[in-house]
This record gives sequence, structure tokens and C-alpha cells, in this order.
Amino acid sequence: MNNNEGKTLPVDISNEMKKCYIDYAMSVIVGRALPDVRDGLKPVHRRILYSMYELGITPDKPHRKCARIVGDVLGKYHPHGDSSVYDALVRLAQDFSMRYTLVDGHGNFGSVDGDGAAAMRYTEARMDKMANEMVRDINKNTVDFIPNYDGDEQEPTVIPSRFPNLLVNGSSGIAVGMATNIPPHNLTEVIDGVNLLIENPEATVLDLMTKIKGPDFPTAGIIMGKSGIREAYETGRGKVVVRANATIEEDGGRHKIIVTEIPYQVNKAKLIENIADLVKDKKIVGISDLRDESDRDGMRIVIELKRDANPNVILNQLYKHTKLQDSFGIIMLALVDNQPKVLNLKEVLVHYLNFQKEVITRRTQFELEKAEARAHILEGLKIALDNIDEVISIIRSSKSTNEAKERLQERFALSEKQSTAIVEMRLRSLTGLERQKIEDELSELMALINKLKEILANEALILNIIRDELNEIKGRFGDERRTAIEASQNDINIEDLIQEHKVVVTLTRAGYIKRIAESTYSAQKRGGKGIQAATTKEDDIVENIFVTSTHDHILFFSNFGRVYTLKGYEIPEAGRTAKGTNVINLLLLRPEEKIQAVITLSEFEKSQYLVFGTKKGIIKKTTLEDFSNIRKNGLNAVGLREDDELISVRLSSGEDQIIMVTQNGYSIRFKEEDVRPMGRTATGVKGISLRDEDNVVSMEIVDESMDILVVSENGYGKRTPIGEYKCQNRGGMGIITYKVSEKTGKVVAATMVNDEHEIMIINSADIVIRINSKEISTTGRSAMGVTLMRNNDETKVLAIAKVISDDEEIEDLQEHNEIQSLEQEAEVQEDTNNSEE
Repeated sequence: MNNNEGKTLPVDISNEMKKCYIDYAMSVIVGRALPDVRDGLKPVHRRILYSMYELGITPDKPHRKCARIVGDVLGKYHPHGDSSVYDALVRLAQDFSMRYTLVDGHGNFGSVDGDGAAAMRYTEARMDKMANEMVRDINKNTVDFIPNYDGDEQEPTVIPSRFPNLLVNGSSGIAVGMATNIPPHNLTEVIDGVNLLIENPEATVLDLMTKIKGPDFPTAGIIMGKSGIREAYETGRGKVVVRANATIEEDGGRHKIIVTEIPYQVNKAKLIENIADLVKDKKIVGISDLRDESDRDGMRIVIELKRDANPNVILNQLYKHTKLQDSFGIIMLALVDNQPKVLNLKEVLVHYLNFQKEVITRRTQFELEKAEARAHILEGLKIALDNIDEVISIIRSSKSTNEAKERLQERFALSEKQSTAIVEMRLRSLTGLERQKIEDELSELMALINKLKEILANEALILNIIRDELNEIKGRFGDERRTAIEASQNDINIEDLIQEHKVVVTLTRAGYIKRIAESTYSAQKRGGKGIQAATTKEDDIVENIFVTSTHDHILFFSNFGRVYTLKGYEIPEAGRTAKGTNVINLLLLRPEEKIQAVITLSEFEKSQYLVFGTKKGIIKKTTLEDFSNIRKNGLNAVGLREDDELISVRLSSGEDQIIMVTQNGYSIRFKEEDVRPMGRTATGVKGISLRDEDNVVSMEIVDESMDILVVSENGYGKRTPIGEYKCQNRGGMGIITYKVSEKTGKVVAATMVNDEHEIMIINSADIVIRINSKEISTTGRSAMGVTLMRNNDETKVLAIAKVISDDEEIEDLQEHNEIQSLEQEAEVQEDTNNSEE
């Protein structure tokens, strides 16, 4: 690279390319593709309107050739191709592109069918009435001017835009690495939104949405749902689905679909061609004729159907396969201080309002200076009229005009401007009528000056002026909304429509899940035979049963160490004996994956942990917050060894104690602090050292106020005070917690209970029994316990769940409990005696 001295300077090519590309990118971003948040215009549109304003092609003047306008824009402000300028000019005149046109076109300016405009030498244009409001007060020092590309002219950096054009007409453009796509809105609604912001600067986006309902497209149509609108207004990005306005009419036993409005920016001719191709390819069957009956009075596409065709089915197919239903991706990206930013609805209006404060302030200051300058002259003229004979004498005796000015300034303490005005004063000003006019004008100017100073000193008055002028524009140009907004299923927060109540959820080995109201199961005496919980297939049994709320988050942990989530109400409700819905319809489970542990919670607290226990005695804890965003296809919750699987998950505070119980009746209690927090995919550390042919069946968080309940597969169980389990070091072999024998069978589950809990027990015959935990005898660690549920040789207990008792419900069920037979009571007493022995 050569400099002026002929020396060569080394330049790193990668840095030079990076610098050049960044310069190019910023030039495109700032100088071409993105609108300014203040006037909502790109540079080319701003230059077109200012050039037409300078040329005097205003709404009250005749149309001028577009070639003349384009040439003026090119020669003075926009050194780019003439087609880019003309295309921008044409768009400003298209009533199907602009919600409120800014150019009044005369001639062929294109159509919604995609027809291009005639050549610029044939078409004519002038500013539309609303364009006058864009440039109003531009000659009152309301905006800054900069030199044009060659320094010969001055052009505005922004135009006053006396209405929020960025939202009203929207904008779209592709820059380098970013794009903007702002939909048009209704003028009346947007101005009402600005007025709301003036009255309440703390108004939220939702408050503004009470005024600004959503986009209002020039081609009308129907927006399906408000969720996309709200997302776009709150975040600056969103997507709205727009449908054509179609009605079904019957004519002579046949139906036809009449389309009178189509989504924004959809090419009507291509839409009709697409429908014809679908009929030809037999992707849509049932259409007999298709024609376009649109004219200058409006759009009308007629789709005639065959006699046996279902019009609603055909219409839905058209929505699915054609642009009769289209999505509009909203990206509210605009330049703020020459920097691209994604803005929400409130930010757009705040920036506009701040700009208008500046416009009104600068205009007021300009008018104040002009009024003060005129008042200054009038004060000088008044002095001259009060001393007219002396003034005339001084002027007559002066040899030159400059000498007269100097003598007048010296004699009456006048300024140069005042003395000049006096010297140039005409004789007719000496009449009494002219003298009175000067005094009246001076009086009016002084009142105006005081008013203008008051405005500059009070922001509230500036805001009132903005509101009044916006309302004046709304009164002149405001109209009714064109685009309808219809409710969509996505807008309804289903959770708000569902009453919160406790439910029992059951999950079978074959994967059938259902929820039932908790009150369906009546409390019974221990030792009862229970009631049937579900009707399952012959080779299927219920394995999981838990109690939750319809509004709670339910985390499903699988044997593969993965976690899935549902809300309680998302689980289909079914009758007590129904088998339910297959869980694969609700959770994206992998082959041979089954739900092994379930936990429910209302919120994801940052201070809580999830503690994981595996079949092989591994323990791990992870912060609950790590599971607040679970994907639809699940999330890895714990790393597992090849021969291991997850068996239990519990919530903890990080400072609890943990107890693990094995199927052979051993347990270990240790401090949770012995287990350091780990990431989601970590494997964990050893919690208990297992003996041969033993596995962990339960892991619980220790509660000193509760007992530990152990239940065996043959229906025996017992409560033991937790104090009998001493705290040990993690990783030991544990102590005896249950006397396992052939009669009792191995341990199925263990949990912490107190007298307020009720226990639900389910066996392999799908029989459920619900008993009060206070009816279960309290015994030592090595005892066998008592019969909680009677089983025969072919049935085994599979799972238990504890329920917080409802005192009123217990009272209602006491009468039911008294119905138990004397024979059953005798059997219970016999079991108790055997346990004590």
C-alpha cells in the first residue's frame, strides 16, 4: 500500500478485509436498509419526500412526472440507481403496500397481482396529504441538516414526522446480518397509544395493547390469535398468523367459497395459480371451478365446489396448503442514534415521544427567536414614531444611510437592526392607522413571547401540544381497523380455566397413565380389601401411583436417568376403572424406557436441590434450578453406569439427611452435606455399599418429626421412629431396618410418615387400599410389622403413596369405616398379636 512519500506500508489482509467489510455493513445498515425509529423512514424514502417538498409537489399542486422527481432525488441526495429510487417511490403510492400512502400516484403503480408499475416517464405523482404531516415544520429548525454526498446541498437527517410513521406504515428491509419486518398499524390506535403514554409514562406493554390491538394490514385479513402479537410487542420479535377473509355461500345445492381479503404481501395471481395446481395434482379434491372476479370495487375470488364436497374441509385444506393462511414474522428492528436495536412496543413509542418533545421544543425556540426579533424591530419603530420629527431631521441632515443609522443608534440607544428598519420605513407608516397597527402587533408579539417561554419552561405544556396535534391528525386521517383479530386456542391459558384440586395419578407397567380426583378413594381400615383402581390388560399391572395438584409441575424421571415434565391438568382425566392414556402420547419416551420416579412441585426454587438415588446405591444431588427448562423430548438428569438405573428422586434443602433402604431390609442414614452438588450429567458417589443380591428400593429425606414406614411385597408393614437410625458415614453397609422372611417377602418401598398421613397401597391385581398411617403399629427396626393389605399367593404389593389427610374428609369417612366386618377386625387383631410375638 503506497503513501504519498512512495513508501510501502505492510497491511494485514485479514484485518483490512474485516475493517472494510464492517465499514460496508454499517453503510448498508445505517444508509440503506433500516428505518429510523423517529420517522420510520429509510434514507431513500426520506429523500424522496424531502425532494418533493422542495420541488413544491404538494397535495394542492398538480402531479409531476415521476422521472422528474427521481432525477431530482438522484442528482441531489441519493447517488444510487434510478430503479431503486423509483421502486421506493412506487411503494409509497401503493395502497396495498402502505396502510396510509405518502405519495399520490397518477397512472399505473402496480397491483396486488404482482404487476409492476409503468415506466417513470409515464407515471406522475405528488405528495399525499399525510406526507404533509411528515414534513410539517421542517423549515422551523426542528431537525438537523447535513451536507449531501457532494457537499452542494443540505439534507435532513430525519424529518419531523408528526405521527408515529414507523408503526403506522411499518417497514421491512434486509441489512448485513440483520433484518427488520415491522407490520403496519391503525393510525387511530397508535395515536391513542401515544396519548396513553403521555398520560401514564409508567404504562406497560399490556396497558398499551388496550389501545393498540395489533397490526392493521392494508389488505385487511384476519389475525388468528393474540399470543404472537403480545410476544412481538413485549420482546420485539414474534409471529402472527394471518388468514384470508373467506365465506361459504350456497347456490343451487352447491357451495362456493368467496375470498374478499387476502393476507398482507400475498400475490393474488400466484395464489390463484397455486390453488389451480393443487386441484390439478389432486392434492385438493372437490373444487370444480376457480375464477378471479376482482374489479375496482374490491377483491373477489370465487372457488366453486363439487356437489358432494364439504366446504369446511376444502377451506381448511386451502388454509393449510396455500397462502390463504400465511405467517408474518415480526422483527421490530430500527435505528436508535444510528445504532440498530430490537425494540418492544413501548420502547418504539417512547423514542417517538422523546423525538416529538425535541421537535416541539426546537420549533418553539425557533418561533420565540423569530417573535423576539420582530418585537425588537417594532420597539425601534415605536421609538421612531414617538420622536418622528427628530428622526426625520437626523435622516435629512445625514450625508449617507450609514451615517443616519449611526446617529439614530447613538441618539436613541437603538440596535443596528432597529436603526436599519427606521431608515427603511415608508412614509405611510407615519399615519395614525399604521402607528396603531405597530402597537397592536407589538402587544400580540409580547403575549406570544410570554406563551412560548412558558412552553419551553414546562414539559407538561409540550406534551399537551403533542397530544393536541396528534388528535388533530387522528381526526383528519383516522379510520376504522381493517384487519380483524380473532381469538385462537393458543391465547387461552388453559391453566386459568382449570380449577386447582388434588388428583391421584396412576401409571401402569405398559405405560397407561390417568388422573382421578383424590376424593374417589375412600379411607379404609388397614387390612381391608380396597377398591379397584383401574381396568388393565391381562398382562399389565399398575406400577406407579402418586398424588399431586392439577396446577403442579410433574417431573417424570425414567430408569434411563432422563427427566420429562407435564402439568397436572395435562394428564388426561379418566374414570376410576379406566385404563387411561398411553404415556408415549404425552412424553417422548425412548424404546424400553419407563418412568421410575416422580416428583411434583409448584415452583423451581433456586435454594433447593434434587437428590437422586440409584438401584446400585449411588447418590447424587443437583440444584433444582438446573431443571427449570426441560425440553419436550426430555433432559439428561443423571449419568448411569451400564448395570444401574434410577429408582428415586427427592427434593432437599442442601442441609438435610438422607436414608436409603434396600430390598433385603438394610438401610443407611447419612448427611446430605457428604454429597457435593454436581451437574446434571454427573454419575454421583456411593451412598450405600450393597450386600450380595441386594438393591436399593427407596431413598428418602429424613424428617425427625416422622417415622419411617416400610412395606413388604406380601402386604406387611410397620412404622419405626427415625431416631432408631443413627447417622453414619456415606458409603457404609448400613443397619437392619426390616426383618425380611418368606412370609413378608422383600421390601417394596419405604417412606417418611406421621399421624396426619394416609397411605395408598396398590398391588399387582390393581387393587388399591387407602388407610390412615396412625392405624399402623409402631415397632422396632427388626420387626416384621402387621398386615396392611391382604394378598394371595399370586398378588404382590407394587407401590405406595402417602396423602396428607383432610380432617373433614376423615370425619365423613368415619361412618364408612364402621361398616367393616367383625371378622376383619378379628383378623387384624390376630396379625397384631403375631407381630408382637
